[in-house]
Amino acid sequence: MSGTERFDQAAATWDGEGRRVKMARAVAEAMVARCGLPADIDVLDFGCGTGLVSLALGPLVRSVTGVDTSSGMLDVFRTKVREQGLEGVSAVLLPADAPFAVPGSYDLVVSSMALHHVKELAPLFAAFREHLRPGGRVALADLDTEDGTFHEDPAGVVHLGFERDGIAALLRAAGFVDVAVETATVTRKGDRDYPIFLATARKAG
Repeated sequence: MSGTERFDQAAATWDGEGRRVKMARAVAEAMVARCGLPADIDVLDFGCGTGLVSLALGPLVRSVTGVDTSSGMLDVFRTKVREQGLEGVSAVLLPADAPFAVPGSYDLVVSSMALHHVKELAPLFAAFREHLRPGGRVALADLDTEDGTFHEDPAGVVHLGFERDGIAALLRAAGFVDVAVETATVTRKGDRDYPIFLATARKAG
């Protein structure tokens, strides 16, 4: 089973695990604290899943566009948007294993717990930069390097977390400045704690 298929199957019960909801809320709060989120900005949420982070940020900004390769996850996302009567929040399906491409430009690109599913981050970060308006920023959250115990099912997992210096170096190489990496939250799974970092940076030029 591919990673996308696994997420499709898990979508209906994804939000039922309180740990995930708590972690997404903490990540969104860290993004707000670090980036400020002016009310007149447009946000792109890469790997949005069921929209836990998107829907937390949506009321604070002009628009949020969530993108994901899992149609099952986006079905749940769209249902929540419809049931909550949200405006300015939408979802776009990305073809799996295809170059990242979405319409429009944005002031902020966010992502939570999606980067470890992406094989090559350098072209992804370059694409983020291309979709950002002048002075636009990224706020990217994911796992610190771990020993492989975080995921029970490794399908679709291509990185066992990341070294923070490595993420910072990739962002600089992609044309970002003012790079900072800090702890967003710590999530507990079983009897283990797993730190989640938040990397922020601004588009140069």
